[in-house]
Order: sequence, then C-alpha cells, then structure tokens
Amino acid sequence: MLPSRQDPPAIPYAGAVAAHGPQPLLERPGVRPAGARQVFRDLGVPYVSNGVIGLIFSVSGPIAVTLAVGAAGGLTEAQLASWVFGILFSGGAATLVMSLLYRQPLGFAWSIPGTVLLGPSLQHLSFAEVVGAFFTSGILILALGATGVVRRIMAAVPMPIVMSMVAAVFLKFGTDIIVSTQANPLVAAPMVAAFLVLTAIPALGRFLPPVLGTLAVGCLAVAASGQFSFQGGGPILATPVFTVPEFTWAAQFELVVPLALTVLFVQNGQGIAVLRAAGHNPPVNVFAMVSGAFSVFNAGCGAVSACVTGPTNALMTSSGTRRRQYAAAVVFGVLAMACALLAPALTRLMLATPKEFILALGGIAMLRALQQAFVTAFATAFTLGSLVTFVVTISGLSLFNIHPAFWGLVSGYLVSRLLESADHARPLREDGQGQSK
Repeated sequence: MLPSRQDPPAIPYAGAVAAHGPQPLLERPGVRPAGARQVFRDLGVPYVSNGVIGLIFSVSGPIAVTLAVGAAGGLTEAQLASWVFGILFSGGAATLVMSLLYRQPLGFAWSIPGTVLLGPSLQHLSFAEVVGAFFTSGILILALGATGVVRRIMAAVPMPIVMSMVAAVFLKFGTDIIVSTQANPLVAAPMVAAFLVLTAIPALGRFLPPVLGTLAVGCLAVAASGQFSFQGGGPILATPVFTVPEFTWAAQFELVVPLALTVLFVQNGQGIAVLRAAGHNPPVNVFAMVSGAFSVFNAGCGAVSACVTGPTNALMTSSGTRRRQYAAAVVFGVLAMACALLAPALTRLMLATPKEFILALGGIAMLRALQQAFVTAFATAFTLGSLVTFVVTISGLSLFNIHPAFWGLVSGYLVSRLLESADHARPLREDGQGQSK
C-alpha cells in the first residue's frame, strides 16, 4: 500500500530495523495490548472491508488447492474437513492474539507452497507418515525461532531483494485480473469497472471503499448471470480428526526441511516484507515461534504447517491509517475461527461461485501491494540482485522439493553480494529510505 500522509515513512530495507541496535531474542510489543474498547474505537468500514476480503481470499482459492491436493492423495472427507478446520482455526487464533498484542495487522494462515509439495509425497507415503513430518517440521520451526537465527538471516538480506521475490509471487494476482476478465466478462468486467470508478472519484471511494465496492458488484454480477451453483447436502460442522503420526526416515528426509524452509523464508519472508513495506515492524523471531507452535497444532488436525501470510497481510494493509490497520486483522481472525467450525459448508459456498469472481477480486485487492513490491524492489539499490531474484522465482525452479521463491532469494542475494558490493558497503540512511551516497 501507499503510506498515509499521517504515517511516518515506511521501512524498505530488512536490515533497517536491526540497524538501530540489538534487539532481545523475543521482540516485545512496545505497546499495551488492544482491549475490546480500543478495537471498537479503531474499527471502521475500510478495516472491516479489508478483513472480510482477506477472509474471502483465504477460504476460496487456497482452500480449493488444499482440497485438490488432499483428494488426490486419497484423504477421506473427514480428514479433509479436519485439515480445513485446523488451518482456519490456527490462522484465525494466531492472527487475533498477535494483532491484539502488538497492535499491528499480523496475519497468519497456512503454507500453500507446502500444501502443493505434499501432492507427490501423498502418492507414495502414507498419510500417517506425512503427519509425522508435520509434527517434526513444526518443532524445527519453533526451535529455529527460539535461537534467533531467523531474524539475523532476514536482517542480512536487503529489502529490495526480498520485495522482488514478493513481486514475483504476487504477479500472478495481477495477471489473473486480465485472465478472468477475458474468460468471464459478465462477472469480472463489472468488478474492474467498479474498482476504477471508485478509485478515480475520491468522493465515492470515501463513501464506499473501492475493494468493498468491487466485492458488492461482483456478488451482484454472479447472481444476475446465474453463475452461483451451490450444492446442498454434506456436513456443516467440522470435526477434528487426530491421525496417529508415523515417523519414518523417508518422510522426514523428503518433507521436513522443505516445509521448514518454505515457512520461514518464503511464506514468513513474504509477510515480513509486506508488513515492513506498509510501515510496520513485525516481530520476526516471534513469528517463527508462533508459526512453529501452531504448526504442531495443525499437525494434530492432520493439516499442513502454519505461517505468516503475504497476500492476506497485503490485503489488510491496503488502506486506512497504519495505527488502525490491526483492526482489519482482528476482523479476519474472529471470522476465520468462526468459519473453521463451519469449514465444510463454507468451502462448498465459496466453491459455488465462478473461479473468475475469486481471481478478479483477489487480483484487484492485491494491486497496491504488487505496486509497492515493484517500487521497493527496483527503485533504489540492489537492482541486479532484485532482478535475478525475480527471474529465478518466476521461472518455477524447484530443487529438493523447495519452493522457487527460496532459490530466488538465495540466487539474488549471492549475485548481489558478488556484483553489487558497493550497495552492500553503503550504510543505511537514518530514515531507512535507502542507501547513503
């Protein structure tokens, strides 16, 4: 997002926060936790809208990916419902607690890349073996967060390089607007038009936030075009199912390290970069520890690892003043926990809408975050390293079951250290806006 005029400048470099001196192992909030009265004072239409849009994004496409991977892996309906319950409840609970504690929009979800890499594994490993890897990876993530090594590594990577990885990952959200408009103009075209009008006319945008207006117009377009196909029947409430884990060397070697790296440096890295670009100061080590703890909870439900979410954090920081954006995360957290209890019915409801509705809504809501990612990645220094990171990430390179975004970060950082030594040698300016000349 673009910072509000009332807010101080955003921090575009990962090392900027660390540059002001050593921090304790567990980053303290620095503010009093927000109580119910404070939350109600800070709530407003933009924040409720952003929280609702974040939830819609989470329970649509990502849930569809989860169901597809699980079904292809032979999971039962009860196991799938338990998986959906776990990821929604843990994401909502972690978001609610952390956002109230730090008064920042600290959104948690689950690892979509981790879910995707499970597809091939479920073809030759039993689900009990996969659950065993879930437990081990959660404990590993928690342990690495407790050592403080995660924050040190993240602080060593310049923010432009991290944000170029974010830009590559988020780029598909932008292109999805074009794809969905071409494939289903009856639904997507009115949504794009509504967003443009509400953005171009500030008076209208203040009355009805552009993304909320896009959602409303999209719902009307889906209903008017007769493309809402809800299938009744099936369970309504989710019931957690505990799968007794089986710890085998084959599953541990295949899944534990890729899951841990994906959570800590791909998923959490995206979330941290998005939040810092929006002017927040996320607690990196605490993020890792909370991700690990809730990953263990997820494993108990037969679900993939928990993590900080880049897209949802981008949605929750897409508008409003910085100090009140945590209210959007509170809305998201409460709704996510409620939806976890209704996971089967909610999933059928979201999948009843045409996919172009979800693609257009997600892409439009992510435009500001995508813009900020490109600006931060290529506007100042480390531009070659950022370009290499972008190219490798978008290429789809996958080694050892580890997401391309991780290899993009590694490649971009190494190239930058080798060929952009002058950028690394210059100290950060006090305002964190760039390198001193």
